Amino acid sequence: MNIVVCVKYVPDAQADRTFSSDDNTTDRENVDGLLSELDEYPVEEALKLAEATDGKVIALTVGPDDAEDAVRKALQMGAHEAVHVVDDAIHGSDALATSKILAAALGKLEYDLVLTGMTSTDGTMGVVPAMLAERLGLPQVTLASELTVADGKATIRRDNDASTEIVEASLPAVVSVTDQINEPRYPSFKGIMAAKKKPLTTWSLDDLGLSADEVGLSAAWTAVAGIAERPARTAGQVVKDEGDGGAKLVEFLAGAKLV
Repeated sequence: MNIVVCVKYVPDAQADRTFSSDDNTTDRENVDGLLSELDEYPVEEALKLAEATDGKVIALTVGPDDAEDAVRKALQMGAHEAVHVVDDAIHGSDALATSKILAAALGKLEYDLVLTGMTSTDGTMGVVPAMLAERLGLPQVTLASELTVADGKATIRRDNDASTEIVEASLPAVVSVTDQINEPRYPSFKGIMAAKKKPLTTWSLDDLGLSADEVGLSAAWTAVAGIAERPARTAGQVVKDEGDGGAKLVEFLAGAKLV
């Protein structure tokens, strides 16, 4: 079984994330980045499936030069190969363009199953899996908290607030998984060293048969209109309880129209 895992390079959530003053896009150059935490789960699930079926896992990413770190992490975890789509024209691409690039890259790969995370930790849109499945003409089963593959079908368990759904789709299919599906492994020293020798292919838009005017900021259907820093935190109001603390609290809440 050949499994392709789509992963994303995102700014570190612990760092001070900013936007570029030139075009209001996320600044990915002046902040540390890493493999999106939510993408470690589909990598782990792909590895488990590959280990059970003697299969192969290919990590696929779209992004700037530093996005290579994302697929490197997947290789260190155990993925067999990696593909990095990088091109200056990709800068500013929205979810629609990203799905188009991923679909074009998948068109050059052989796969039985495409795995993704439930969303990215920077954009948090969660729409790319559905868009990708539509472009590929494949069934999609999303938000899997459990996944089994057998007899040419992918079967998932989707846990909702008040119910559990069992959904199946014929292969090939696109499956997105949640952070409840497994516990991602840590790369071992052996895995880190082995990753240095694993194939990592780089493709441009030309390699995918796409033109620059199909992607990027100029082709985006969405754009950030303005940016403002979060207001500085102001000092709170201190109320001394001199026997009338309760009354003062009610007066404050009433003034704020909270009661």
